[in-house]
Amino acid sequence: MRVLFLTHRLPYAPNRGDRLRAFHILQWLRDRATVDLVSLVHDDEEATHVDEVRAFVSNVTTLRVPWVRNRLRAVAALATSTPLTHTLLDAPGVTEALTRNVIDRPPDVVFSFGSGMARLALRPPLAGLPLILDLVDVDSRKWRDLAAASPPPLSWVYSREAKLLGAFEARAAATAVVTLVVNDREAEIARSLSPSATVQVIANGVELDRLRPTAAPSERPRIVFCGVMNYAPNEQGIRWFINDVWPIVKSRRPDATLAIVGADPTASLKALCARDEKIELTGRVPDVRPWLWESAVGIAPLQVARGVQNKALEAIAAGLPIVITPAVAEGLPRQVSAASSVAADPEFFAEHVGTLLAMSADARRARAELADLSALQWSNTLHPLGQLLESALASLTRRA
Repeated sequence: MRVLFLTHRLPYAPNRGDRLRAFHILQWLRDRATVDLVSLVHDDEEATHVDEVRAFVSNVTTLRVPWVRNRLRAVAALATSTPLTHTLLDAPGVTEALTRNVIDRPPDVVFSFGSGMARLALRPPLAGLPLILDLVDVDSRKWRDLAAASPPPLSWVYSREAKLLGAFEARAAATAVVTLVVNDREAEIARSLSPSATVQVIANGVELDRLRPTAAPSERPRIVFCGVMNYAPNEQGIRWFINDVWPIVKSRRPDATLAIVGADPTASLKALCARDEKIELTGRVPDVRPWLWESAVGIAPLQVARGVQNKALEAIAAGLPIVITPAVAEGLPRQVSAASSVAADPEFFAEHVGTLLAMSADARRARAELADLSALQWSNTLHPLGQLLESALASLTRRA
């Protein structure tokens, strides 16, 4: 079986949620199919990882996203019915690259990772080929949630995107042999959006062996948040924590520190963090594990959260209890509830953080270990993909 895999971001390094899932799916496919990857890349750093990707796919074609051009085109697209997602996730030569791939290496199945790339699967030269669409989570719902949480004019832009992208997601899901999402919540949304679609949950996994702590738990009262910091929900969430929760935590635990670990913090977030010597904003790091292992409490304070927040799973797997918002909790598997505290109000969020900081390091580690994550190994969560690939291949045979 030959699979053409489309992704909007090079699936390496697996250091953010979308890359992580795509990376593990490609690892899983490597031993079961011949995989050709067509991927967008967004900057020089991302492009340096093409050789690592070649280790687990047969062929790689990358296309550079022109940042300035696409944003200018996005402004013009506001007057049209085109989702901004499709304008921003575009690259010169992508149709020609796909045409060459189909001629030279005809695929049996197209696997589109995310709604941003699905538009390519619905038009020539890929139209008509069996499609597996991995929505991961329903992006249009994320834009709807952001619209509700944002002031004008962003609220209007986000509402427009929710409407137009939602209509496209419904059409793409109805066209696909199967549409994948990460949890039951997203499945319910996808089915309501596209009632005729076949929707299947393929949960995100976690690398337990890689994340398992290698030493005794840290005694230092450090709170840690990991995430890509130019992603709007991450930035909004950590701003809420810094402005509304952090002052309460500091008043009760003056020795506490906060580490914000993740690439591409915005200039305004840097300025906010620079005002407090107890806050460390790291930017990109080669490995988040030391930051997790040397902290006491993990947080995920997002007010808007779709799908599964891998940052929460990874913190628990690294031995930390976590404090999260209801938006994050709704997307997590039930196995993690024993290791997590949930709060929407700043006072209660701070209270949960303070309670965990007051525990001994061993007690905090024991709290994290109450969560049984064994069923969330990637090999377990991705197992159903085998039958789904066979179904997609069977649909090609029926069409022939």
